[in-house]
Amino acid sequence: MEAIRAEFPILSRTVNNKPLIYFDNAASTQKPLSVIEAIDHYYRFQNSNVHRGVHQLANEATIAYEGVRDQVQNFINARSRSEIIFTRGTTESMNLLAHSFGALLHDGDNIILTMMEHHSNIVPWQLLARNKKINIKVANIHKNGELDIDHLISLMDEKTKLVSVTHVSNVLGTINPVKEIIYEAHKRDIPVAIDGAQAIAHIPVNVQALDCDFYVFSGHKMYAPMGIGILYGKEKWLEQMPPYQGGGEMIKNVSFDGTTFNELPYKFEAGTPNVGDAIGLGKAIEFLQGFSFTEIIEHEVAMTKKITDILKDTGDVTFYGTSENKVGVVSFLMNNIHPYDAGTFLDKMGIAIRTGTHCAEPLMKHLGIMGTMRASFSIYNTEEELDTFAVAIQTIKSIFE
Repeated sequence: MEAIRAEFPILSRTVNNKPLIYFDNAASTQKPLSVIEAIDHYYRFQNSNVHRGVHQLANEATIAYEGVRDQVQNFINARSRSEIIFTRGTTESMNLLAHSFGALLHDGDNIILTMMEHHSNIVPWQLLARNKKINIKVANIHKNGELDIDHLISLMDEKTKLVSVTHVSNVLGTINPVKEIIYEAHKRDIPVAIDGAQAIAHIPVNVQALDCDFYVFSGHKMYAPMGIGILYGKEKWLEQMPPYQGGGEMIKNVSFDGTTFNELPYKFEAGTPNVGDAIGLGKAIEFLQGFSFTEIIEHEVAMTKKITDILKDTGDVTFYGTSENKVGVVSFLMNNIHPYDAGTFLDKMGIAIRTGTHCAEPLMKHLGIMGTMRASFSIYNTEEELDTFAVAIQTIKSIFE
Protein backbone atom coordinates (compact mmCIF):
# COMPACT_ATOMS: atom_id res chain seq x y z
CA MET A 1 0.00 0.00 0.00
CA GLU A 2 2.86 2.40 0.75
CA ALA A 3 4.24 1.82 -2.74
CA ILE A 4 0.82 2.40 -4.32
CA ARG A 5 0.23 5.60 -2.39
CA ALA A 6 3.70 6.88 -3.26
CA GLU A 7 2.57 6.92 -6.89
CA PHE A 8 0.01 9.65 -6.07
CA PRO A 9 1.68 12.96 -5.13
CA ILE A 10 -1.57 14.59 -4.01
CA LEU A 11 -2.01 12.05 -1.21
CA SER A 12 1.00 13.53 0.60
CA ARG A 13 -0.58 16.97 1.01
CA THR A 14 -2.53 18.32 3.94
CA VAL A 15 -5.98 19.92 4.04
CA ASN A 16 -6.76 22.24 6.95
CA ASN A 17 -3.50 21.08 8.56
CA LYS A 18 -4.66 17.46 8.44
CA PRO A 19 -3.38 14.66 6.18
CA LEU A 20 -5.65 14.42 3.16
CA ILE A 21 -8.07 11.50 3.20
CA TYR A 22 -9.70 11.29 -0.22
CA PHE A 23 -12.99 9.39 -0.26
CA ASP A 24 -14.47 11.08 -3.35
CA ASN A 25 -13.30 8.67 -6.02
CA ALA A 26 -16.72 8.23 -7.62
CA ALA A 27 -16.49 11.89 -8.61
CA SER A 28 -12.91 11.65 -9.85
CA THR A 29 -9.85 9.58 -9.02
CA GLN A 30 -6.42 11.03 -8.33
CA LYS A 31 -3.64 10.62 -10.89
CA PRO A 32 -0.49 8.51 -10.53
CA LEU A 33 2.95 9.86 -11.39
CA SER A 34 3.10 7.76 -14.56
CA VAL A 35 0.08 9.64 -15.93
CA ILE A 36 1.32 13.05 -14.84
CA GLU A 37 4.79 12.43 -16.26
CA ALA A 38 3.44 11.12 -19.57
CA ILE A 39 1.43 14.30 -20.10
CA ASP A 40 4.40 16.44 -19.09
CA HIS A 41 6.66 14.55 -21.51
CA TYR A 42 4.23 14.99 -24.37
CA TYR A 43 3.97 18.76 -23.95
CA ARG A 44 7.72 19.14 -23.38
CA PHE A 45 8.98 17.03 -26.26
CA GLN A 46 6.23 15.83 -28.66
CA ASN A 47 3.54 18.50 -28.79
CA SER A 48 2.10 18.54 -32.29
CA ASN A 49 -1.18 18.03 -34.07
CA VAL A 50 -1.80 14.45 -35.17
CA HIS A 51 -2.55 12.85 -38.55
CA ARG A 52 -1.88 15.97 -40.60
CA GLY A 53 1.87 16.46 -40.68
CA VAL A 54 4.85 14.77 -42.30
CA HIS A 55 7.37 16.11 -39.80
CA GLN A 56 8.85 14.13 -36.91
CA LEU A 57 6.79 15.65 -34.10
CA ALA A 58 3.53 15.02 -35.92
CA ASN A 59 4.53 11.42 -36.58
CA GLU A 60 5.50 10.82 -32.95
CA ALA A 61 2.31 12.38 -31.64
CA THR A 62 0.19 10.36 -34.07
CA ILE A 63 1.88 7.09 -33.13
CA ALA A 64 1.39 7.80 -29.42
CA TYR A 65 -2.23 8.90 -29.84
CA GLU A 66 -3.29 6.00 -32.05
CA GLY A 67 -1.43 3.60 -29.81
CA VAL A 68 -3.83 4.51 -27.01
CA ARG A 69 -6.76 3.57 -29.24
CA ASP A 70 -5.20 0.11 -29.49
CA GLN A 71 -4.77 0.00 -25.71
CA VAL A 72 -8.43 0.86 -25.15
CA GLN A 73 -9.49 -1.77 -27.67
CA ASN A 74 -7.52 -4.41 -25.81
CA PHE A 75 -8.57 -3.17 -22.36
CA ILE A 76 -12.29 -3.61 -23.06
CA ASN A 77 -11.81 -6.36 -25.69
CA ALA A 78 -13.44 -4.56 -28.59
CA ARG A 79 -13.43 -6.45 -31.88
CA SER A 80 -11.82 -3.62 -33.85
CA ARG A 81 -9.91 -0.43 -33.14
CA SER A 82 -12.34 1.38 -35.45
CA GLU A 83 -15.00 0.83 -32.77
CA ILE A 84 -13.10 3.05 -30.31
CA ILE A 85 -14.01 6.75 -30.48
CA PHE A 86 -12.28 9.40 -28.39
CA THR A 87 -14.56 11.91 -26.66
CA ARG A 88 -14.24 14.37 -23.78
CA GLY A 89 -15.90 11.94 -21.36
CA THR A 90 -19.02 9.96 -20.60
CA THR A 91 -21.27 13.01 -20.96
CA GLU A 92 -20.04 13.81 -24.46
CA SER A 93 -20.19 10.13 -25.39
CA MET A 94 -23.85 10.02 -24.36
CA ASN A 95 -24.63 13.25 -26.20
CA LEU A 96 -22.94 11.88 -29.31
CA LEU A 97 -25.02 8.74 -29.00
CA ALA A 98 -28.28 10.62 -28.45
CA HIS A 99 -27.59 12.88 -31.42
CA SER A 100 -26.28 10.34 -33.90
CA PHE A 101 -28.13 7.17 -32.90
CA GLY A 102 -31.15 9.35 -32.21
CA ALA A 103 -31.13 10.36 -35.87
CA LEU A 104 -32.15 6.76 -36.67
CA LEU A 105 -35.29 6.97 -34.52
CA HIS A 106 -38.79 7.90 -35.64
CA ASP A 107 -41.87 9.45 -34.08
CA GLY A 108 -43.51 7.02 -31.67
CA ASP A 109 -40.31 5.11 -30.87
CA ASN A 110 -39.22 4.75 -27.27
CA ILE A 111 -36.06 4.22 -25.27
CA ILE A 112 -35.75 2.66 -21.80
CA LEU A 113 -33.72 4.13 -18.95
CA THR A 114 -33.68 3.28 -15.24
CA MET A 115 -34.46 5.21 -12.09
CA MET A 116 -30.80 5.18 -11.05
CA GLU A 117 -29.33 6.95 -14.09
CA HIS A 118 -26.87 9.84 -13.93
CA HIS A 119 -28.06 13.06 -15.57
CA SER A 120 -25.72 12.37 -18.50
CA ASN A 121 -27.88 9.36 -19.38
CA ILE A 122 -31.13 11.28 -18.96
CA VAL A 123 -30.82 14.82 -20.28
CA PRO A 124 -29.40 13.99 -23.75
CA TRP A 125 -32.40 11.74 -24.40
CA GLN A 126 -34.76 14.43 -23.16
CA LEU A 127 -33.17 16.88 -25.58
CA LEU A 128 -33.70 14.35 -28.35
CA ALA A 129 -37.35 13.96 -27.31
CA ARG A 130 -37.84 17.71 -27.74
CA ASN A 131 -36.98 17.39 -31.42
CA LYS A 132 -38.56 14.02 -32.09
CA LYS A 133 -41.76 12.55 -30.77
CA ILE A 134 -40.09 9.70 -28.92
CA ASN A 135 -41.03 8.40 -25.49
CA ILE A 136 -38.76 7.75 -22.51
CA LYS A 137 -39.67 4.83 -20.27
CA VAL A 138 -38.12 4.39 -16.82
CA ALA A 139 -37.52 1.06 -15.07
CA ASN A 140 -38.04 0.96 -11.31
CA ILE A 141 -35.63 -0.12 -8.57
CA HIS A 142 -36.15 -2.19 -5.42
CA LYS A 143 -35.81 -0.77 -1.91
CA ASN A 144 -32.28 -2.14 -1.54
CA GLY A 145 -31.16 -0.25 -4.64
CA GLU A 146 -31.22 -3.17 -7.06
CA LEU A 147 -32.78 -2.78 -10.47
CA ASP A 148 -36.23 -4.25 -10.97
CA ILE A 149 -35.21 -6.17 -14.05
CA ASP A 150 -38.64 -7.75 -14.49
CA HIS A 151 -40.12 -4.27 -14.76
CA LEU A 152 -37.43 -3.23 -17.23
CA ILE A 153 -38.14 -6.25 -19.43
CA SER A 154 -41.89 -5.57 -19.26
CA LEU A 155 -41.27 -2.11 -20.74
CA MET A 156 -39.75 -3.55 -23.93
CA ASP A 157 -42.05 -3.56 -26.93
CA GLU A 158 -41.96 -3.33 -30.71
CA LYS A 159 -41.40 0.44 -30.49
CA THR A 160 -38.37 0.18 -28.17
CA LYS A 161 -35.26 1.17 -30.12
CA LEU A 162 -32.69 1.37 -27.32
CA VAL A 163 -32.12 0.39 -23.71
CA SER A 164 -29.59 2.71 -22.04
CA VAL A 165 -28.54 1.73 -18.53
CA THR A 166 -25.74 2.38 -16.09
CA HIS A 167 -23.40 -0.51 -15.38
CA VAL A 168 -22.84 0.73 -11.82
CA SER A 169 -24.91 3.34 -9.98
CA ASN A 170 -22.82 6.32 -8.88
CA VAL A 171 -25.14 6.81 -5.88
CA LEU A 172 -26.07 3.30 -4.80
CA GLY A 173 -22.96 1.41 -5.90
CA THR A 174 -25.24 -1.28 -7.35
CA ILE A 175 -23.75 -3.40 -10.14
CA ASN A 176 -26.55 -3.94 -12.61
CA PRO A 177 -27.05 -7.31 -14.39
CA VAL A 178 -26.21 -5.79 -17.74
CA LYS A 179 -25.45 -9.09 -19.46
CA GLU A 180 -28.95 -10.33 -18.66
CA ILE A 181 -30.44 -7.02 -19.81
CA ILE A 182 -28.52 -7.22 -23.09
CA TYR A 183 -29.62 -10.82 -23.64
CA GLU A 184 -33.29 -9.98 -23.08
CA ALA A 185 -33.08 -6.88 -25.27
CA HIS A 186 -31.33 -8.67 -28.11
CA LYS A 187 -34.01 -11.39 -28.11
CA ARG A 188 -36.29 -8.52 -29.15
CA ASP A 189 -33.75 -6.97 -31.58
CA ILE A 190 -33.22 -3.98 -29.27
CA PRO A 191 -29.69 -2.53 -28.99
CA VAL A 192 -28.24 -1.66 -25.58
CA ALA A 193 -25.99 1.19 -24.44
CA ILE A 194 -24.07 0.91 -21.17
CA ASP A 195 -22.86 3.85 -19.10
CA GLY A 196 -19.65 2.43 -17.69
CA ALA A 197 -18.30 5.54 -15.95
CA GLN A 198 -18.54 4.04 -12.46
CA ALA A 199 -17.60 0.51 -13.52
CA ILE A 200 -14.49 0.84 -15.63
CA ALA A 201 -11.96 1.15 -12.77
CA HIS A 202 -13.65 -1.32 -10.43
CA ILE A 203 -14.79 -4.41 -12.35
CA PRO A 204 -13.58 -6.09 -15.56
CA VAL A 205 -15.29 -4.95 -18.76
CA ASN A 206 -15.39 -7.18 -21.84
CA VAL A 207 -17.67 -5.64 -24.44
CA GLN A 208 -17.67 -8.70 -26.67
CA ALA A 209 -18.60 -11.00 -23.79
CA LEU A 210 -21.34 -8.59 -22.73
CA ASP A 211 -22.40 -8.21 -26.38
CA CYS A 212 -23.41 -4.60 -25.69
CA ASP A 213 -23.93 -2.33 -28.67
CA PHE A 214 -22.39 0.73 -27.01
CA TYR A 215 -20.23 1.24 -23.94
CA VAL A 216 -19.10 4.66 -22.68
CA PHE A 217 -16.75 5.83 -19.93
CA SER A 218 -14.56 8.69 -18.72
CA GLY A 219 -10.83 8.70 -18.15
CA HIS A 220 -10.89 10.80 -15.00
CA LYS A 221 -12.70 8.09 -13.01
CA MET A 222 -9.95 5.56 -13.83
CA TYR A 223 -6.79 7.53 -12.90
CA ALA A 224 -6.56 9.33 -16.25
CA PRO A 225 -6.91 13.08 -16.84
CA MET A 226 -10.16 14.98 -17.10
CA GLY A 227 -11.37 15.83 -20.59
CA ILE A 228 -10.84 12.43 -22.21
CA GLY A 229 -13.34 9.60 -22.62
CA ILE A 230 -14.42 6.76 -24.84
CA LEU A 231 -17.44 5.71 -26.85
CA TYR A 232 -17.30 2.09 -27.93
CA GLY A 233 -19.84 1.11 -30.55
CA LYS A 234 -20.36 -1.89 -32.76
CA GLU A 235 -19.35 -1.09 -36.30
CA LYS A 236 -22.76 -2.01 -37.68
CA TRP A 237 -24.30 0.86 -35.69
CA LEU A 238 -21.48 3.36 -36.11
CA GLU A 239 -21.63 2.93 -39.88
CA GLN A 240 -25.34 3.81 -39.89
CA MET A 241 -25.05 6.80 -37.56
CA PRO A 242 -24.44 10.30 -38.98
CA PRO A 243 -21.54 12.40 -37.61
CA TYR A 244 -22.00 14.27 -34.36
CA GLN A 245 -19.91 17.35 -35.25
CA GLY A 246 -18.48 18.74 -38.45
CA GLY A 247 -15.01 20.09 -39.13
CA GLY A 248 -11.52 18.87 -39.79
CA GLU A 249 -10.50 15.21 -39.54
CA MET A 250 -14.04 13.79 -39.81
CA ILE A 251 -14.15 14.46 -43.54
CA LYS A 252 -12.88 12.69 -46.63
CA ASN A 253 -13.59 15.42 -49.18
CA VAL A 254 -15.08 18.89 -48.83
CA SER A 255 -16.47 21.24 -51.43
CA PHE A 256 -19.22 23.83 -51.43
CA ASP A 257 -21.29 21.33 -53.34
CA GLY A 258 -21.13 18.82 -50.52
CA THR A 259 -18.96 16.76 -48.16
CA THR A 260 -18.12 13.09 -47.84
CA PHE A 261 -17.20 11.75 -44.41
CA ASN A 262 -14.16 9.92 -43.15
CA GLU A 263 -14.05 6.23 -42.27
CA LEU A 264 -14.49 4.96 -38.74
CA PRO A 265 -13.58 5.96 -36.12
CA TYR A 266 -12.57 9.38 -37.47
CA LYS A 267 -16.07 10.17 -38.70
CA PHE A 268 -16.93 10.99 -35.09
CA GLU A 269 -13.72 12.82 -34.14
CA ALA A 270 -14.02 16.33 -35.54
CA GLY A 271 -11.28 18.87 -34.91
CA THR A 272 -7.99 18.80 -33.08
CA PRO A 273 -8.07 15.98 -30.52
CA ASN A 274 -6.97 16.01 -26.88
CA VAL A 275 -3.70 14.23 -27.60
CA GLY A 276 -1.93 14.82 -24.29
CA ASP A 277 -4.79 13.55 -22.16
CA ALA A 278 -5.32 10.58 -24.48
CA ILE A 279 -1.70 9.64 -23.79
CA GLY A 280 -2.49 10.03 -20.09
CA LEU A 281 -5.39 7.63 -20.54
CA GLY A 282 -3.02 5.07 -22.01
CA LYS A 283 -0.75 5.33 -18.99
CA ALA A 284 -3.75 5.02 -16.66
CA ILE A 285 -4.72 1.79 -18.41
CA GLU A 286 -1.17 0.50 -17.89
CA PHE A 287 -1.40 1.48 -14.22
CA LEU A 288 -4.71 -0.37 -13.77
CA GLN A 289 -3.34 -3.41 -15.55
CA GLY A 290 -0.69 -3.63 -12.84
CA PHE A 291 -3.45 -5.02 -10.61
CA SER A 292 -5.94 -7.82 -11.00
CA PHE A 293 -9.60 -6.91 -10.73
CA THR A 294 -9.85 -9.63 -8.10
CA GLU A 295 -7.45 -7.60 -5.94
CA ILE A 296 -9.36 -4.39 -6.60
CA ILE A 297 -12.73 -5.94 -5.79
CA GLU A 298 -11.46 -7.60 -2.60
CA HIS A 299 -9.97 -4.32 -1.39
CA GLU A 300 -13.14 -2.34 -2.09
CA VAL A 301 -15.36 -4.97 -0.46
CA ALA A 302 -13.23 -4.78 2.69
CA MET A 303 -13.36 -0.98 2.73
CA THR A 304 -17.12 -0.97 2.15
CA LYS A 305 -17.74 -3.44 4.96
CA LYS A 306 -15.61 -1.51 7.41
CA ILE A 307 -17.17 1.90 6.72
CA THR A 308 -20.64 0.34 6.93
CA ASP A 309 -19.78 -1.12 10.34
CA ILE A 310 -18.36 2.23 11.48
CA LEU A 311 -21.49 4.08 10.48
CA LYS A 312 -23.79 1.45 12.00
CA ASP A 313 -21.93 1.78 15.30
CA THR A 314 -22.76 5.49 15.45
CA GLY A 315 -26.50 4.76 15.27
CA ASP A 316 -29.04 7.00 13.56
CA VAL A 317 -27.63 6.36 10.08
CA THR A 318 -29.69 5.52 7.00
CA PHE A 319 -28.01 3.75 4.06
CA TYR A 320 -29.06 4.07 0.44
CA GLY A 321 -28.04 1.15 -1.76
CA THR A 322 -27.64 -2.03 0.24
CA SER A 323 -27.29 -4.56 -2.55
CA GLU A 324 -24.63 -7.17 -1.89
CA ASN A 325 -23.49 -6.88 -5.50
CA LYS A 326 -21.93 -3.43 -5.44
CA VAL A 327 -18.66 -1.52 -5.77
CA GLY A 328 -17.01 0.66 -3.13
CA VAL A 329 -19.65 3.39 -3.02
CA VAL A 330 -21.52 4.05 0.23
CA SER A 331 -24.31 6.64 0.32
CA PHE A 332 -25.80 7.49 3.69
CA LEU A 333 -27.42 10.14 5.86
CA MET A 334 -26.71 10.88 9.50
CA ASN A 335 -30.22 11.42 10.77
CA ASN A 336 -30.96 14.98 11.91
CA ILE A 337 -27.64 16.25 10.48
CA HIS A 338 -27.70 17.97 7.11
CA PRO A 339 -25.25 16.27 4.73
CA TYR A 340 -23.68 19.61 3.78
CA ASP A 341 -22.97 20.39 7.45
CA ALA A 342 -21.45 16.97 8.05
CA GLY A 343 -19.42 17.17 4.85
CA THR A 344 -18.09 20.60 5.83
CA PHE A 345 -16.99 19.32 9.24
CA LEU A 346 -15.27 16.34 7.62
CA ASP A 347 -13.40 18.71 5.30
CA LYS A 348 -12.12 20.60 8.34
CA MET A 349 -10.62 17.28 9.43
CA GLY A 350 -8.99 16.71 6.04
CA ILE A 351 -11.54 14.16 4.82
CA ALA A 352 -13.01 14.62 1.34
CA ILE A 353 -16.39 13.05 0.66
CA ARG A 354 -19.20 14.10 -1.70
CA THR A 355 -22.53 15.54 -0.57
CA GLY A 356 -25.63 16.40 -2.60
CA THR A 357 -27.62 14.75 -5.35
CA HIS A 358 -24.60 13.34 -7.24
CA CYS A 359 -26.19 14.34 -10.59
CA ALA A 360 -29.05 11.92 -9.94
CA GLU A 361 -31.98 14.14 -8.95
CA PRO A 362 -34.70 11.77 -10.21
CA LEU A 363 -33.28 9.02 -8.01
CA MET A 364 -33.20 11.35 -4.99
CA LYS A 365 -36.84 12.29 -5.56
CA HIS A 366 -37.71 8.61 -5.83
CA LEU A 367 -35.95 7.97 -2.51
CA GLY A 368 -37.74 10.94 -0.94
CA ILE A 369 -34.56 12.78 0.05
CA MET A 370 -32.69 15.95 -0.97
CA GLY A 371 -29.30 14.27 -1.22
CA THR A 372 -26.82 12.02 0.56
CA MET A 373 -23.31 11.85 1.89
CA ARG A 374 -21.22 9.58 -0.28
CA ALA A 375 -17.90 7.92 0.46
CA SER A 376 -16.29 6.13 -2.46
CA PHE A 377 -13.07 4.17 -2.52
CA SER A 378 -10.08 3.45 -4.69
CA ILE A 379 -7.04 1.22 -4.58
CA TYR A 380 -5.04 3.81 -2.61
CA ASN A 381 -7.48 4.11 0.31
CA THR A 382 -6.57 2.40 3.57
CA GLU A 383 -8.27 0.97 6.62
CA GLU A 384 -6.20 3.40 8.72
CA GLU A 385 -7.96 6.23 6.89
CA LEU A 386 -11.26 4.68 7.89
CA ASP A 387 -10.12 4.64 11.53
CA THR A 388 -9.61 8.41 11.27
CA PHE A 389 -12.99 8.72 9.57
CA ALA A 390 -14.60 6.84 12.46
CA VAL A 391 -13.22 9.35 14.98
CA ALA A 392 -14.39 12.24 12.79
CA ILE A 393 -17.92 10.85 12.52
CA GLN A 394 -18.15 10.44 16.29
CA THR A 395 -16.91 14.01 16.72
CA ILE A 396 -19.57 15.33 14.34
CA LYS A 397 -22.26 13.36 16.12
CA SER A 398 -21.20 14.77 19.51
CA ILE A 399 -21.27 18.33 18.14
CA PHE A 400 -24.84 18.00 16.94
CA GLU A 401 -26.21 16.13 19.98
